[in-house]
Amino acid sequence: MRTRRTDVTVEPQTRTTDREDIAKRLLRSSAKASFDPLVEIDWDAPVDPDRYAIRPERLSLYGTELWDSLTEEQRKELSRQEIASVASIGIWFETILMQMLVRHAYDRDPTTNHVQYAYTEIADECRHSVMFAKLLDKLDAPFYRLDPVAHVLGKVFKTVSNGPLTFSGALFVEEILDQLQREIMADEELEPLTRAVSRIHVVEEARHMRYAREEFARDWNRRGALVQHYSRLVLGLVVYYSATRLISPEVYERIGLDPRAARKAARRNPHWTDTKTWAARKVVATLDRAGAISGPGRYLWRKAGLLGRPGAAPSTAGPEAQRA
Repeated sequence: MRTRRTDVTVEPQTRTTDREDIAKRLLRSSAKASFDPLVEIDWDAPVDPDRYAIRPERLSLYGTELWDSLTEEQRKELSRQEIASVASIGIWFETILMQMLVRHAYDRDPTTNHVQYAYTEIADECRHSVMFAKLLDKLDAPFYRLDPVAHVLGKVFKTVSNGPLTFSGALFVEEILDQLQREIMADEELEPLTRAVSRIHVVEEARHMRYAREEFARDWNRRGALVQHYSRLVLGLVVYYSATRLISPEVYERIGLDPRAARKAARRNPHWTDTKTWAARKVVATLDRAGAISGPGRYLWRKAGLLGRPGAAPSTAGPEAQRA
């Protein structure tokens, strides 16, 4: 496998660089460091049942009474199923993002670097969705479908999304996955398959996040107050439905737990809230500085467990660092 390398003061304007220059650099980077997961990953290698797929501290039930009741084998299986659930969310949102990027490119000049990078990102996301789907199969996990409400809202979002919503939504999902996967790929004690998948995704998503960050700031700054208010609310809904469905209740059922009781325990688990806050901290800082997290939308971010627990100290490295 190749390796390559709270409340924040609102700033009304966010500096951006030249759109064509950024896209040109991203296209060059894509030419140098893009991967075909079907070739780069050894899909024939067996999954090691004695390894965690993600650090146990990042699991939704870690630190709860239910966690204490699990055997070590169940805990490791939980780690594989939770990774599969997150990958399922990744496939769901990447499918939405690809459609939004096609719409973004539709009205623009395809000879520009900016549109050509949009096409490049679409190709990347196609490969990532296939990679995540193969990961589910190797982990002996199903495709964890979202509930009907979230599924329908995803269809609505891709239809009504404007520029700021397209790129802030993309930035949110990509940043959450990036933080978790950077940790996974660096930990040699974890399952090699999830480390390999994480490594590819981290390298390629770094470019996607730069593209989204720049385009969001450029588009947001030129929008009027009404569009900004609308975008904050819709973004809050997207964030809430994504973050509260990262772990499907079916995950718990597959390891022998009552899904309702387990979901309730996870929802109340301060360690899980701290993990989500940690994973979202960079995108929260970016969007809060731009003024995109406020009003009713901010309530939804907090309700999703992404702005920390009331009275809890800000987390910079996750729950395991706080216990150290």
